[in-house]
Amino acid sequence: MAIDIESDVPVTGGNKNRKEYYSEKLTEILSGRKKVGASERMFFTEQLSLLLETGISLHEGLNLLKSQSTSSAFIALLEQLTSDVAEGKTFSHALSRHPDVFPVAYVKLIAASENGGFMYKVLQQLLSMDEKRKALQSTLVSALTYPAFLAAFSLAVVLFVLLVVFPKFEEMFSSIADQLPLSTTLLMAASDVISRFWLLLMVLTGSIALGLYYWLKSPGGIRKFDLFKIKAPLIRDIFIQLYFVQSFRVMSLSLSHGVSVVDTLQACKEVVNNTFFRSFINSLETTVQEGNGISSGFSDKTFVPPAVYQMIATGEETGSLPKVMERIAEFYERELTRRLNTLSKLAEPAMLLVMGLVVGILVSSLILPIFKLSRAVQ
Repeated sequence: MAIDIESDVPVTGGNKNRKEYYSEKLTEILSGRKKVGASERMFFTEQLSLLLETGISLHEGLNLLKSQSTSSAFIALLEQLTSDVAEGKTFSHALSRHPDVFPVAYVKLIAASENGGFMYKVLQQLLSMDEKRKALQSTLVSALTYPAFLAAFSLAVVLFVLLVVFPKFEEMFSSIADQLPLSTTLLMAASDVISRFWLLLMVLTGSIALGLYYWLKSPGGIRKFDLFKIKAPLIRDIFIQLYFVQSFRVMSLSLSHGVSVVDTLQACKEVVNNTFFRSFINSLETTVQEGNGISSGFSDKTFVPPAVYQMIATGEETGSLPKVMERIAEFYERELTRRLNTLSKLAEPAMLLVMGLVVGILVSSLILPIFKLSRAVQ
């Protein structure tokens, strides 16, 4: 499954450069101020939707939410929103001043609903989209948690045996050093190196981990890792399906409320966290700006199944594109959940097999020399 690659892809979404980003992060750390997260945004969206549906004004609703909140960061955000609305600014403009909390898609949809009198309905749909995104993230985390735990446990067992068990047998095995199995010799050598240079190894491991972290944050590292996610076997289909779910859901919700196609595609670029998939959205945007239908941008992409392209083309012709996009997003979400559950079920026995193999090597490396010593004594 290939994907088109453009050389002029932006490294990160939004309007902030890297210097501003790290400056804000440092300010947050030094001031002890917590950032408003997705869960607080979901609470805000749900409660404001309920208040507006009951006929309460936007300004009054924001004040009520401010009185109910216990988070200092969230209260500060609500105060700024309330102040902006009181000054006569539109709600969407007030939200746009906080891009870290309210993504472009969120702001565009609120802007589309302000003159229509159905803002509470849009807020309900935004809440539903956030809930589905959170459920998908939970599925991803749960699929990775158990294999990661088994891998960490296996590493802990190996280190315990090398640092605690093997040194106790070193003197015993010295009398038959030339008869030791290769695995025992290698493990004894590893135990000796770790025991002698554990501090140096910890510093080296920490340096490598820190270097890898900063490399992944650099423009080159981001591009390499993004390319890996959409090229590597086994995981590329998972990530591409994830990006389709994210982008199609935003497209469906935005287009169904009158947001322009160009603005919708710009919002999708903020949602999808992959530079190369953003290049695909850039190509769709160029196609639309040239006067062509959005479906033509899907026609020559090898990672787009023919059925999906046909559905988008049909939806565009019949004027039901938002509904089609939602159906495609739901299909990919079900497929992604099924694939993750399958991989999780396969990973568990595979990791147990690896653990059994590791433990078997460790035990045999200890038992076989002991048998040789017992024969020599007899």
